[in-house]
Amino acid sequence: MNQKDIHDLVKRQDEFFHTGQTRNVKFRKTQLKKLRSTIFKYQDRIYEALWKDLHKNKMEVWATEIGLVLQEIKYMLRNLSNWSRPQPVGNPILMFRANSMIVPEPHGRVLILSPWNYPFQLLINPLVGAIAAGNCAIIRPSSNTPNTLKVMEKLILECFPEKYIALVDGPRETVDLLLEEKFDYIFFTGSSAVGKKIMERASRNLTPVSLELGGKNPCFVTRDADLNLAARRIVWGKFLNGGQSCVAIDYLLVDQEIKQDLVERITYYIEKFYGSDPSQSQDLTYIVNSANVVRLKELIRNADIILGGDNDPETRYFAPTLVDNVKLQDPLMQEEIFGPVLPILEYQDLDEAIALVNNRPTPLCVYVISPRRSQQWDIFSRTRSGFSGFNDSAILFANPNLPVGGKGMSGFGKYHGKKSFDTFTHYRSVFIKKNKIDLPLRYPPQTKCKFEIIRYLLR
Repeated sequence: MNQKDIHDLVKRQDEFFHTGQTRNVKFRKTQLKKLRSTIFKYQDRIYEALWKDLHKNKMEVWATEIGLVLQEIKYMLRNLSNWSRPQPVGNPILMFRANSMIVPEPHGRVLILSPWNYPFQLLINPLVGAIAAGNCAIIRPSSNTPNTLKVMEKLILECFPEKYIALVDGPRETVDLLLEEKFDYIFFTGSSAVGKKIMERASRNLTPVSLELGGKNPCFVTRDADLNLAARRIVWGKFLNGGQSCVAIDYLLVDQEIKQDLVERITYYIEKFYGSDPSQSQDLTYIVNSANVVRLKELIRNADIILGGDNDPETRYFAPTLVDNVKLQDPLMQEEIFGPVLPILEYQDLDEAIALVNNRPTPLCVYVISPRRSQQWDIFSRTRSGFSGFNDSAILFANPNLPVGGKGMSGFGKYHGKKSFDTFTHYRSVFIKKNKIDLPLRYPPQTKCKFEIIRYLLR
């Protein structure tokens, strides 16, 4: 699409929004139900597309893509009527004989920009929130997963008219063209580097934004942890989706006394989950493209590899990899890994490990594996992150009752469940004064008596 096409599309959406149809809660529910039924219709094509794009099996597609979206739709349908009602609030006595309320209303036209790592879920989940809140939306998926993109194009076109919901495809320059237009809200999921550019462009029109970014998520493993259970959950959460998850563990911080034992158990579960030759596994998601395989290969070029390291840029395969003797200045610790490589750092003193995390940019998530609740909350209270998980990894993303979002360099703004509705909603304050009684206190001329009464009422 060129600039004129995009401008015309935005104009058509603006006109449709101002008809008021999307403000109707019944209309919103109908659209969510239509989206749900269309997803079911297309699910086999989604499975096939994600296998081609990411070597992702059916179970993982359902658990991390389709199932999460359907859960979000169900949650919205169950609560939407209640959330959309005006909320009465109290008045101070000086506002005698009046009503005050907060009215949830849609922002208007929103732009949703999504990444490639969960190409279906990270595009459609925010869209569910935008629809539930009553907005029109233009959505732009990543072109790095072309098979999934084609399926989503057909799904969205079948489900919605473009004047209401439109999917815009095209090269990276398409995002620049979209950002030339004025939207009422922008929702971006991706890297911090691109997030900065999105925010800069949005600031030109003072457009509010949500930036769902990533970061180097640490996982503390304390000396009294259940190492067998810890290893199993670490391997599952780290290598899910080939490690290409913003909520994945980026590096381990392990008490030196249990490090060797933990490494042995992690090695055991990698082989148990993916076999002695992971390249033959049907359960290992591949890297999105050869360029990212080469990037990961460079990160481990001089690393002390305990396990794995095998890769093939042509097939996009990268083996689950463990790296030992990692130093803070190593390439692996300079950027979010976003792949199946797990650096293992040991610590002698927990205070030093906490300081290490606090001296780095704020991560999206801090994980703590410890049986002691006091220790869990001690680490929690002394670190910063968008959210935290105790004794597990990644799975917290599946709870619609838990808002997801970053802090600092890992982004800002929350979504999932009620927070998705809130994100795409403007809460408009309304004050309704009744006319039968009009107290003269606020009107000139001022007298000492009026002043004393008002001072008393407003103290």
